[in-house]
Amino acid sequence: MIDQFLWVIFPYLCIVIFIVGHIFRYRYDQFGWTAKSSEFIEKKQLMIGSFLFHIGIIPVFLGHVSGLGIPKQWTRAVGVSDHMYHLGAVWIGGFFGLVTLAGMFILTMRRFTKKTVRHLSSASDLIVNSFLLFIVFIGVYASLVTNNVVPEFDYRDSLSVWFRTLFTLQPNAQLMSGVPLAFKLHVLTGFLIFAIWPFTRLVHVWSVPLNYVGRSYILYRRHESSKRKLG
Repeated sequence: MIDQFLWVIFPYLCIVIFIVGHIFRYRYDQFGWTAKSSEFIEKKQLMIGSFLFHIGIIPVFLGHVSGLGIPKQWTRAVGVSDHMYHLGAVWIGGFFGLVTLAGMFILTMRRFTKKTVRHLSSASDLIVNSFLLFIVFIGVYASLVTNNVVPEFDYRDSLSVWFRTLFTLQPNAQLMSGVPLAFKLHVLTGFLIFAIWPFTRLVHVWSVPLNYVGRSYILYRRHESSKRKLG
């Protein structure tokens, strides 16, 4: 019964909350959509942490898409052996995972240890940072430790297949029965962060890039124009 909840009901529940929550938040809390910036309070750690996090998270995300979404028969068909793929997933993925973890650690410690930044933070900000740090940590642990301690385990034969069955609406909880605990925790916390996403400052991810692409140029041009007028 618990397996059915964890690997069938819970993932769909998180996805529904993610979608409905965003719609509700956008309709009734547009003014709270963007995040309060702490850049002017402390910039050095923010810059280093953000740089490391974003440099690491993009390859990590692409690795997740590849590992979960592409069957091993497809990679074999293009000449990538299972051993070669495993080495790349563990060591290259592990490296970028460590980079992401370092960035997330700096950002989390900054939010907790810098008094001015902490005063600007809400309880949900502190929870989200801590939760993201745990998700990244357990993912790195699963990649670098569990994969070496349990070398016979291949997540593409179980976890990845289970993940794809969610999209065919035929989830098979039995596929997760032999998955090591670290991988299970990474999956469950990953879905849980999607469930709480709409109710935290994480929603600004969807708007900040678009805002700054246009706004930074406008502010720069206005600044330059003002300087010319003064000159």
